[in-house]
Amino acid sequence: MPFGMPIIKSAIKKLKQSLVRADANRLVKRQVKELIDSFKKKPTSVSYSKTVSAIDKAAKKGVFHRNKAARLKSRLSKKLPRVETKSVVKKTASKTASKKSSK
Repeated sequence: MPFGMPIIKSAIKKLKQSLVRADANRLVKRQVKELIDSFKKKPTSVSYSKTVSAIDKAAKKGVFHRNKAARLKSRLSKKLPRVETKSVVKKTASKTASKKSSK
Protein backbone atom coordinates (compact mmCIF):
# COMPACT_ATOMS: atom_id res chain seq x y z
CA MET A 1 0.00 0.00 0.00
CA PRO A 2 1.69 3.19 -1.11
CA PHE A 3 -0.41 5.51 1.05
CA GLY A 4 -0.91 3.42 4.18
CA MET A 5 -4.14 2.12 5.62
CA PRO A 6 -7.39 4.02 5.22
CA ILE A 7 -8.91 5.62 8.31
CA ILE A 8 -12.59 5.88 7.36
CA LYS A 9 -14.67 2.73 7.95
CA SER A 10 -16.12 2.67 4.45
CA ALA A 11 -12.65 3.04 2.95
CA ILE A 12 -11.37 0.15 5.09
CA LYS A 13 -14.26 -2.02 3.89
CA LYS A 14 -13.65 -1.00 0.27
CA LEU A 15 -9.97 -1.94 0.56
CA LYS A 16 -10.85 -5.37 1.96
CA GLN A 17 -13.41 -5.91 -0.81
CA SER A 18 -10.97 -4.92 -3.53
CA LEU A 19 -8.28 -7.26 -2.17
CA VAL A 20 -10.71 -10.20 -2.03
CA ARG A 21 -11.98 -9.46 -5.55
CA ALA A 22 -8.43 -9.11 -6.88
CA ASP A 23 -7.59 -12.57 -5.50
CA ALA A 24 -10.71 -14.06 -7.07
CA ASN A 25 -9.98 -12.41 -10.42
CA ARG A 26 -6.38 -13.62 -10.32
CA LEU A 27 -7.60 -17.19 -9.74
CA VAL A 28 -10.03 -17.01 -12.68
CA LYS A 29 -7.35 -15.55 -14.97
CA ARG A 30 -4.91 -18.30 -13.99
CA GLN A 31 -7.50 -21.02 -14.67
CA VAL A 32 -8.35 -19.57 -18.08
CA LYS A 33 -4.66 -19.27 -18.96
CA GLU A 34 -4.07 -22.91 -18.01
CA LEU A 35 -7.03 -24.01 -20.15
CA ILE A 36 -5.73 -21.98 -23.10
CA ASP A 37 -2.24 -23.46 -22.73
CA SER A 38 -3.60 -27.02 -22.55
CA PHE A 39 -5.77 -26.34 -25.63
CA LYS A 40 -2.75 -25.06 -27.56
CA LYS A 41 -0.82 -28.23 -26.73
CA LYS A 42 -3.62 -30.51 -27.90
CA PRO A 43 -6.39 -28.71 -29.81
CA THR A 44 -9.61 -30.73 -29.75
CA SER A 45 -13.25 -29.70 -29.94
CA VAL A 46 -13.84 -30.81 -26.33
CA SER A 47 -10.99 -28.72 -24.94
CA TYR A 48 -12.07 -25.84 -27.18
CA SER A 49 -15.59 -25.83 -25.78
CA LYS A 50 -14.32 -25.98 -22.19
CA THR A 51 -11.91 -23.14 -22.82
CA VAL A 52 -14.50 -20.97 -24.57
CA SER A 53 -16.95 -21.61 -21.74
CA ALA A 54 -14.39 -20.50 -19.17
CA ILE A 55 -13.59 -17.38 -21.19
CA ASP A 56 -17.29 -16.51 -21.47
CA LYS A 57 -17.81 -16.95 -17.74
CA ALA A 58 -14.80 -14.74 -17.01
CA ALA A 59 -16.18 -12.07 -19.34
CA LYS A 60 -19.60 -12.28 -17.71
CA LYS A 61 -18.03 -11.79 -14.27
CA GLY A 62 -16.10 -8.80 -15.57
CA VAL A 63 -12.65 -10.35 -15.25
CA PHE A 64 -12.11 -9.88 -19.00
CA HIS A 65 -13.59 -7.22 -21.24
CA ARG A 66 -16.03 -8.71 -23.74
CA ASN A 67 -13.83 -7.67 -26.67
CA LYS A 68 -10.83 -9.40 -25.14
CA ALA A 69 -12.92 -12.53 -24.65
CA ALA A 70 -14.01 -12.37 -28.29
CA ARG A 71 -10.41 -11.92 -29.39
CA LEU A 72 -9.22 -14.91 -27.34
CA LYS A 73 -12.02 -17.12 -28.69
CA SER A 74 -11.28 -16.04 -32.24
CA ARG A 75 -7.61 -16.91 -31.90
CA LEU A 76 -8.43 -20.26 -30.35
CA SER A 77 -10.87 -21.14 -33.11
CA LYS A 78 -8.11 -20.61 -35.68
CA LYS A 79 -6.03 -23.27 -33.93
CA LEU A 80 -8.73 -25.94 -34.29
CA PRO A 81 -8.17 -28.59 -36.95
CA ARG A 82 -10.24 -27.90 -40.10
CA VAL A 83 -12.43 -31.01 -39.71
CA GLU A 84 -13.66 -30.02 -36.25
CA THR A 85 -14.05 -26.31 -36.94
CA LYS A 86 -17.32 -26.54 -38.88
CA SER A 87 -19.16 -28.59 -36.25
CA VAL A 88 -18.01 -26.43 -33.34
CA VAL A 89 -18.88 -23.18 -35.10
CA LYS A 90 -22.38 -24.44 -35.91
CA LYS A 91 -22.99 -25.44 -32.28
CA THR A 92 -21.84 -22.10 -30.86
CA ALA A 93 -23.76 -20.15 -33.50
CA SER A 94 -26.99 -21.96 -32.70
CA LYS A 95 -26.51 -21.34 -28.96
CA THR A 96 -25.94 -17.65 -29.59
CA ALA A 97 -28.99 -17.39 -31.83
CA SER A 98 -31.23 -19.09 -29.29
CA LYS A 99 -29.99 -16.80 -26.49
CA LYS A 100 -30.67 -13.70 -28.56
CA SER A 101 -34.16 -14.82 -29.54
CA SER A 102 -35.11 -15.66 -25.92
CA LYS A 103 -34.34 -12.11 -24.76
